[in-house]
Amino acid sequence: MKAFRTLLMAAALGSCAGAATYTVKAGDTLYRVALANNLEPAELMRLNGLSSTTLRVGQQLQVGQAGPAATTAPAAQAQPAKVPSGQTKGQKPVATAAQPKAAPSTKKSPAGSAQVKPAGWNSGGAFIRTAASRFLGIRYALGGTGNGGLDCSGFTMRVFQQMGIRLPRTAAGQWNTGRPVSSRNLQPGDLVFFNTTGRGVSHVGIYVGGGQMANANSYRGRTIIEPLFGNPYWASRYIGARRVLS
Repeated sequence: MKAFRTLLMAAALGSCAGAATYTVKAGDTLYRVALANNLEPAELMRLNGLSSTTLRVGQQLQVGQAGPAATTAPAAQAQPAKVPSGQTKGQKPVATAAQPKAAPSTKKSPAGSAQVKPAGWNSGGAFIRTAASRFLGIRYALGGTGNGGLDCSGFTMRVFQQMGIRLPRTAAGQWNTGRPVSSRNLQPGDLVFFNTTGRGVSHVGIYVGGGQMANANSYRGRTIIEPLFGNPYWASRYIGARRVLS
């Protein structure tokens, strides 16, 4: 009977430890779920073996490891007192100086360390590349917004829809969203804009890190990833960037 109780207790403790899960609700996106659980979107995809950034309502997602259940250490058995070396039984023990207790550490964690996101959270090009890759290789079509054809702003609009962000339909409209960032501070997910006609904003792409951007290229006739400032054509026509991912 005692062994049976021990087995039940072990099972109960074991059920308290394991992977933490999250149930997808209406309006959730991969980006928002990852943000709420202090994960990179790419890490959330890896944890759940996802090949797409699209989520289903009611879908169960692993969002990390639940804390292990606390266990109580067994009580130490009383041991007979040992007689110090050189002292006989019945002799009063010689008083020894009490060992000073270690002073509590005054070293503090960096301010806000509990809120620090994993390295690469907003600079991890892997997630942006994954989101953009769903629409790579689609033929260029002026005014296109579907899998049959995309233009530059249709491409960026579709990529950001996966992250729960609605962008205006045109490149000029997208130029007025988010906040401006300098070319020295570009991060994956920033929208990059170009003047290819001499009349203002006429082309938009998505910076994916490593000096590259994803865009619907009318000259190549399809959506691709290519160098940004490493391409003289784009470098000479670049006019700025906007950040819409917080």
